[in-house]
Amino acid sequence: MAAMPETVRNAWDRRDGPAILTTVSKDGIPNSIYVTCVGRFDDETLLIADNHFDKTRANLLSGSAGALLFRDDGGTPYQVKGALERHTAGPFFDHMKGWNPTNHPGHAAAVLRIEAIYSGSERIA
Repeated sequence: MAAMPETVRNAWDRRDGPAILTTVSKDGIPNSIYVTCVGRFDDETLLIADNHFDKTRANLLSGSAGALLFRDDGGTPYQVKGALERHTAGPFFDHMKGWNPTNHPGHAAAVLRIEAIYSGSERIA
């Protein structure tokens, strides 16, 4: 597991626009979606609210790894890669429910365990 360095934490706090979450089906077909309901649990874990997942949910349940792409307010891109888990109870789920808008269903928390972080082609962590 990799920890998010301070520069990336600062960029995360200054995210501009939605992030893009990519997962892969058990047949190897990639699926990318825009996500706006995202949060940092700690320096090694990001959370994505499952508000309306369909293919993404199926990919999570089949054991897909994932990548989350975002950019900061200066336009610098970051890509966070790692293992994905789906939680419908417990601390990750509770944390997600704390910031997910109340008018969104928040069926589950997709947990991205950070394994690598890139900015462009440069590996940061």
